[in-house]
Amino acid sequence: MNTPDLQPPIEVRTEPPVVRFRDAFIFWLKLGFISFGGPAGQISIMHQELVENRRWISERRFLHALNYCMLLPGPEAQQLATYIGWLMHRTRGGIVAGVLFVLPSLLILIVLSWLYIAFGNQPLIEGLFYGIKPAVTAIVLQAAHRIGSRALKNSALWTIAAASFVAIFALNVPFPVIVAVAALIGYAGGKIAPSKFSVGGGHGVAQKSFGKAIIDDDTPTPLHAQFHSMRLFKIVFIGVLLWVIPMGGLVAIYGWNHTYTQMGWFFTKAAFMTFGGAYAVLPYVYQGAVAQFSWLTPTQMIDGLALGETTPGPLIMVVAFVGFVGGYAKAVLGPDNLFLAGAIAATLVTWFTFLPSFLFILIGGPLVEATHQDIQFTAPLTAITAAVVGVILNLATFFGFHVLWPQGWAQRFDWISGLIALAALIALFRFKRNVIHVIIACALLGLLAKTFL
Repeated sequence: MNTPDLQPPIEVRTEPPVVRFRDAFIFWLKLGFISFGGPAGQISIMHQELVENRRWISERRFLHALNYCMLLPGPEAQQLATYIGWLMHRTRGGIVAGVLFVLPSLLILIVLSWLYIAFGNQPLIEGLFYGIKPAVTAIVLQAAHRIGSRALKNSALWTIAAASFVAIFALNVPFPVIVAVAALIGYAGGKIAPSKFSVGGGHGVAQKSFGKAIIDDDTPTPLHAQFHSMRLFKIVFIGVLLWVIPMGGLVAIYGWNHTYTQMGWFFTKAAFMTFGGAYAVLPYVYQGAVAQFSWLTPTQMIDGLALGETTPGPLIMVVAFVGFVGGYAKAVLGPDNLFLAGAIAATLVTWFTFLPSFLFILIGGPLVEATHQDIQFTAPLTAITAAVVGVILNLATFFGFHVLWPQGWAQRFDWISGLIALAALIALFRFKRNVIHVIIACALLGLLAKTFL
């Protein structure tokens, strides 16, 4: 009996699945409008959508990118979005993801900043912000606790945090000097006692699998994400041009001492000081924007942070408020163009603050594997994060003083603000309430207090 020859199965070649650029664009646009809750909430939204629901990227690849972004100065959630967008759709994908993460927040803050400065003396607005200020003080204290509990893993890091608090609170040492000294201590500590400065805790490693992902654990690194010296040179060159052209234009049109030019230079420096998130750079912004340049008052700084907490996007977008109020108050385009002056200033400071964040991802992305576990690279950043805890605690002290003793130490204690701040602390620490809910509740308490007391 003849049996038919068994033919080997025909191999069907299929292209690996890809995320359509249109679908990614729609998602990043949506994320820009719903990214409330600070970096923790924003990262949680991205994890749920990209890893769990859509499975565009695996858990391990997501965390690998996040751990890199956590080491960089700048808003880690925005940089994570930029990184994933770049990994999926090359440079244009990273730019689209990063811009759409920021753009809705910028537009909303320009409008809110204008309403605040134009109508802030109305009784309704005054009452709302009377309650918001104590809530902001509590929120900053919570930020110091949250970052400290993650970063201060041993006595060496606690000592750095305490020293940074004393340096900025009692000695008025500039924030960049504190960062530089902490980095030097971390570099030396990484060689002398590496166990004290190793990256501990972090975001861990992937423990769960949500099914096959388009960018999975074993998906080869795409060609555009591999290191190429010419590509590196090209990005650095373009990045320098994107800074030099607007800065050179400001100097040529207005001169070096003009408000716009000084804002561009100041927030360029601020972009490199945001180790540990927005709360870390706020003392530096205060030192420059309030004490040095008088772009806004201490009270306005607190109010701006409250607006930043209640809008989508990274909290560092409070710089847009600082820029708007500074440009508006200084009337840099004349008394008839106050809104335009503020809007241009807000846009400028956003550009100079976020430009380095894009460059860090586009330049450093291909180098992630080479530096991720290098103690010589991570130890200085670990020490900087510890120093940041002390700086944030100083910020909470500064806010608390202006809220609870609004007319100075010699004047009466504002017991109503004290009770609102205590209620906010209990809501945040004891009941783990959402920041936005706490701000809304405290705003209503402030309005009631101003109306009936």
